[in-house]
Amino acid sequence: MSLLRITCTVPADVLKAADRLAKRLDRSRSWVVAEALRAYLASAVGGQSPARATVAEPIRSPYDPAFEAARRSRREADLRLSPSQRVHVAEELTETALKARRQPRLRQIVLLDSLEDYFKWKKRDVLW
Repeated sequence: MSLLRITCTVPADVLKAADRLAKRLDRSRSWVVAEALRAYLASAVGGQSPARATVAEPIRSPYDPAFEAARRSRREADLRLSPSQRVHVAEELTETALKARRQPRLRQIVLLDSLEDYFKWKKRDVLW
């Protein structure tokens, strides 16, 4: 069976609903639209279903197959963790990310005219 590409304009709310349905069913937008069109044609023709067509989409992973296998095994390992273990891992990752972002404090020479200026500067430094 040959597949043909079409272009159509639909209201934004209809498209959003179709996208939500596609995501929930783990299908493509094209599949949802084709199924809706089939259902409409079946009801318009008096209950007779048109010839069953399938929507074929090329399955292309943007990742290298070895990387995809590693991602899948990591995801399965993560799903085996209990919710509390997942929270603990997330907290550890957040802490690691924050440590990686911290910059070393720059050394500076500050010359102040009076002890009062020093206290003002120190107070400002502590608040930061």
